[in-house]
Amino acid sequence: MTKTFSKLRKAALAAGVAMLAASASSAEAGTMKLGMTTWVGYGPLFLARDMGYFKENGLDVTLEIIEESSMYMAAAAAGELDGSASTIDEIMKYRSSDVCFKAVYALDDSHGGDGVLAPKEVKSLADIKGMEVAMNEGSVSQFWFNILLKQAGLTEADVKITNMTADDAAAAFMADRIPVAVTWEPHLTLAKQADKGQVLIDSSKTPGAIVDVVALNCDYIAKNPKDVDALVKGLYKANEFIKSDQEKAYEVMAKGVGGWLEDPKEFASSAKGVNFYGKDRNAEFFKGGDEGEAGKLIKLGTEIWGSFGKLKMDIKFADLVDTTFVDAK
Repeated sequence: MTKTFSKLRKAALAAGVAMLAASASSAEAGTMKLGMTTWVGYGPLFLARDMGYFKENGLDVTLEIIEESSMYMAAAAAGELDGSASTIDEIMKYRSSDVCFKAVYALDDSHGGDGVLAPKEVKSLADIKGMEVAMNEGSVSQFWFNILLKQAGLTEADVKITNMTADDAAAAFMADRIPVAVTWEPHLTLAKQADKGQVLIDSSKTPGAIVDVVALNCDYIAKNPKDVDALVKGLYKANEFIKSDQEKAYEVMAKGVGGWLEDPKEFASSAKGVNFYGKDRNAEFFKGGDEGEAGKLIKLGTEIWGSFGKLKMDIKFADLVDTTFVDAK
């Protein structure tokens, strides 16, 4: 009986040591949880995850699709997520003195993936004056539409805004319930295929206005610099793979992102509407601080969202961006 107890104790001790070792190993392996919507521009995150580019640098990344940006931003603020993938203008609305997060990597910009659907007789954006426009208020659609209005010498007061999601706005346009809709892919392509109205203007005419970034909680960045570095290196490698084997990359990204993009052909078609950012483009985009590309976009976001009372603080480049990792050699 004593021997049996001794054996059991040894077995329990061995099991305990194994559990401690596993726990230590788990603690050493960096983890990161990110939230995002279904968007072609987030494909490189799934590519880097599924090709093992994050893991080879010691990082385990969990990617959660949450279609409502306010929900994943709230989850990040509560510490349930370590960060998000979203547009620069979108994250600006949630940055405050109490909730700190910063962009550490630029993923892509919309280059035709967003657009305005209008009747064929409309010749320019100035012609929509007085017309009803469906768009998602408070979203990147409103931000981008206000850039277009400014370029045309108009404001929202010159049109009649009806608040709808980008999907519902496109559906209303296709059903002739609304004359103008601000939406994105695949609805622009579907309207073209149905020969319904026209894509009056798309985001290829406003390069660098809609830019997606990975933004991480400030305390996560401070406590886990090696993991942030692993994220950036993994995304660099994913971007290079896209350039070297686009067909395979699109296949992996389509499967990872899923949703309406799960078909590689659909993913490839939608990918024509974005520019993926790699190492050189990140360095270029974030260069120059307040006076660089990213800095000027943040100023534009301050101007537009500030005018709608959507900001919680006066945001400068340094409040929203950490270039430590893209600047690293």
